[in-house]
Amino acid sequence: MDSALTTVGLPVALAVIMFGLGLTLTTDDFRRTAREPLAVGVALGAQVLLLPAVCLGLVLVLGLDPLLGVGMMLLAASPGGTTANLFSHLFRGDVALNITLTAVNSVLAVLTLPLVVNLAVALLDPPTAAGSVGLEFGKTVQVFAVVLVPVAIGMVVRRVAPGFAARAEGPVRVLSAVVLVAVIVGAILAERDSIGGYLADVGLVAALFCVCSLAVGYLLPRLLRVGRRQAIASSFEVGIHNSTLAIAVALGVLGNERLAIPAAVYGVIMFPIALVAGWLFVRTGKGSAEPAPRSAAQA
Repeated sequence: MDSALTTVGLPVALAVIMFGLGLTLTTDDFRRTAREPLAVGVALGAQVLLLPAVCLGLVLVLGLDPLLGVGMMLLAASPGGTTANLFSHLFRGDVALNITLTAVNSVLAVLTLPLVVNLAVALLDPPTAAGSVGLEFGKTVQVFAVVLVPVAIGMVVRRVAPGFAARAEGPVRVLSAVVLVAVIVGAILAERDSIGGYLADVGLVAALFCVCSLAVGYLLPRLLRVGRRQAIASSFEVGIHNSTLAIAVALGVLGNERLAIPAAVYGVIMFPIALVAGWLFVRTGKGSAEPAPRSAAQA
């Protein structure tokens, strides 16, 4: 791959995207965790604890190549993508909860992502020819820089110049999309001779993982009597992973193109699967009674 894409384009794309996320956040989005502890706690528990275990099970059962398996685990450890807010809005979820979950999980990912990736490396033992694929302290600092610093800057801009933040949100999204598409196209072209094989190897695992993520994100909150709108928000937050971050860490931090393949494949197939899930939510929700949500005191 052209080094300019990985050393300049990708960090710029991710920084712009995370800055754009910061423009949409306020400190109240973090305070909401105290007001809705059950809904937030269940969704975060599903994403941080259950999904890596589910992903590892799929990787092992389906016999995925170890290096691609580490890439899948990197994806599983990534927080929810900002597109989850759009899906939640379209299919009557609690968008405010999505924003809160994205904010909190983006912070948690600085700690959980290195842990999950290093655990995956230890368990799957990718070939040494692939180079060092773990996230040691220095690389963890890089993850912190690319995830939290742009978000914090965006939040500060929103606080001191809310009018500018509102005007900039649209152009920032367009710019980030353009740069990101260029980077992903570059990654695909670099691996064009092998992409068919990667799709064959990773496609089934990625599709199953997406279905499992959406299902766990919805069913677990419902089992614990979390409201339906909050469960829909949880489903999209848990199911629509931040594949951009996974690709950025794989290419920009770990410097391994094969690690980025699962996130690139997932980034394509998750949207049609999420649309089907949203249609099912709307269809099954018609005429159904909403049970009373469980309070924190009952949890």
